[in-house]
Amino acid sequence: MKRCIRAILLGINLIGVTQAQTIPPENHQTLTLTEAWQKAEQYNKTLQEQNLRIQISHEKVQDTKSERLPEIGASTQYARITNLPIYERGILNTPTQYPVLHNMFQLKTEAYFNLYEGKKLQTKIKSEETEHERVEIQKEENVSQVKLRVAAVYLDLQRSLIFKDLTLKNIEEAEKRLTDIRELHKNGVVIRSDLLRAELQLSRQKMALREIENSIAITSQKLNLMIGLPETTTIQPVALVEGDSLSRSYDSYLDDAFDHAHLLRISEKEQELTGLRLKELRADNKPKVGLFAEYQYGYPQITFFPYTGALYGFGMGGLKASYSLSSLYHNKHKIQAAAIDMQRQEVITSDRQDQVKQAVKEAYVRYGESLQRIQVAELSIKQAAENYRIVKNTYFNQLALLTDLIDADTQLLQSQYDLAAARLMARLQYYQLLHTTGNL
Repeated sequence: MKRCIRAILLGINLIGVTQAQTIPPENHQTLTLTEAWQKAEQYNKTLQEQNLRIQISHEKVQDTKSERLPEIGASTQYARITNLPIYERGILNTPTQYPVLHNMFQLKTEAYFNLYEGKKLQTKIKSEETEHERVEIQKEENVSQVKLRVAAVYLDLQRSLIFKDLTLKNIEEAEKRLTDIRELHKNGVVIRSDLLRAELQLSRQKMALREIENSIAITSQKLNLMIGLPETTTIQPVALVEGDSLSRSYDSYLDDAFDHAHLLRISEKEQELTGLRLKELRADNKPKVGLFAEYQYGYPQITFFPYTGALYGFGMGGLKASYSLSSLYHNKHKIQAAAIDMQRQEVITSDRQDQVKQAVKEAYVRYGESLQRIQVAELSIKQAAENYRIVKNTYFNQLALLTDLIDADTQLLQSQYDLAAARLMARLQYYQLLHTTGNL
C-alpha cells in the first residue's frame, strides 16, 4: 500500500514538473512613457479609425478635383416601331395605317467641358480640402487625447507598483515587530490583546497588498490593450525624471493655447467651411457656360428631310450657356440660412475660446497645486518617520500603547503613499496642461 501511494505521489510530481516546463514564461517588458505613446500611435484602434477617416477625406478631395475633367458619355438604343395610324376622320373612326421602317437603332457619344459656373467647382474643391485639414487636426486632437489616457494609465500602473514596494517593506517591518511582540508576550511583558492587534494589522496589510496586486493586473491589461501589446505582457514602467516646475506664466500658456489648441483650430476650419458653403449657394445664382460636342450614328434617318431608310452619322459642337431663373427664389432662403449659420459659427468660436481659457487656467492652477502637494508630502514623510521612531522606542520601553504604534506606522505608510501619488499626479497635471495648449 505504501509503495502504491509513493508511486502516485511520484506521478503527480512528474506531471507538475511537465506542466511547469510547458507553461510559457511571462512576457516582461520595460517600457518608457515615450515608447508607450509611440506604440499607441501605431496600434491604438481609435487612431487607426481616425487614419481611415483621413484616407476617406483624401479620396473625396481627389474625387472633387476630378470633376474639372470633361464629362464624356456614350449611349445606344434599339427599338421596334409600330405602324403609323393616321386618324383622318377623327379618333372615333378607323385610322389609316401607314407602314414605316420597324427597326430603329442609335449610337451616340457626347462630351461637355465646364468653363464657368460661378466658381462653384473651385469653391467645392476648397471646401473638401478644408474638410481634409479639419480631419487631420481632429486626428492630432485624438492623438493628444490617447496620449493623455495612456499617460494616466501608465502613471497609475507606476503608482500601484510603488505602493506594492512600500507595502512589502511595511509588511516586512510589521513581521519583525510581530516577532518582537511575540517574544515580549512570551515573557509576560505585554498582554495578549497587543499580540492580536499586531497580527490583525499584519493581516490587513497582506490584504491591502492583494488589492494592490489586483489593481496592477487590471491596469496592466488596460495599458496593453491601449498600446497594442498582448494582454499577458507584464510592463515595467521606467521612473520619470523629476524636475517639474512652473517656469512659465499663465499668460504664456494661454498664448500658446490660442496658437496651437486643437479645439480652436478645428473651430477655425469649421468657420471657414461655413463661409465656403455660402459661396457655393451663391454660385447657383450664376450662369453656366461650357463647351459641348456630340456625334451619333442612327438608323433610319428621320431627323432631317428627306427621310431615308439608311444608316447615317450626325455630329455637332459649340458653346452652351444656361441660367436657372428659378434659382432666384429657390436659393433665397438657403443663402439666408447659410449667412445665419456663419454668425452661429462665430458664436461657437468665441465660446470655444472661453472654454480654452478656462481649461488652461484650471490645468495651470492644478499643476501648481500638485507641485505644492509634493513639498507638503515630503515634509509629512519626515514628520511621520520621526514620529514612528519615537513611538516605536517608547512602546518597546513600555511607555506607549500598541494602538499608538500602529497609528504611527499607518501614518508613515500613508505619507509615503501620498508622496508617490503627488509626484505622479504632478506629472499627469503637466501632461494635462500640454494637452490643453495643444502641445502634447
